[in-house]
Amino acid sequence: MELRLRTFFSAVALPTASDRSHITTHVLDTARGRPAPRVPVRLDAFSEGQWHELGRGITDEDGRIAQLGPAQVPAGRYRVVFDTAAYFATQDLISFFPEVAVDFEVWSVEEHFHIPLLLSPFGYSTYRGS
Repeated sequence: MELRLRTFFSAVALPTASDRSHITTHVLDTARGRPAPRVPVRLDAFSEGQWHELGRGITDEDGRIAQLGPAQVPAGRYRVVFDTAAYFATQDLISFFPEVAVDFEVWSVEEHFHIPLLLSPFGYSTYRGS
């Protein structure tokens, strides 16, 4: 399985410092009214009935990760997983959701997919960003 995924993505270039990955994210702490820095995030792809990690990162001081995974991904099913427990622990807060997973479809290899997360200790929201 891992070999097939490596082969599948071997022709896919990882982003350089001057560009961004095909899938990006931004986390806003709505309880504090500002970006959420240092949130661990993972990007997974769904293939052959299971999830496989494509990339990971930690949000910057503006709550963003521009280089989360490959510069280009094929159409398919993906998810972004946010380690919200780790983030809230840095704030000395408890939260109801220790992890938030946003499952979505990439249907166009030409379009950029941005997955924002609006986060508070007891709720969250997301949407397709631009």
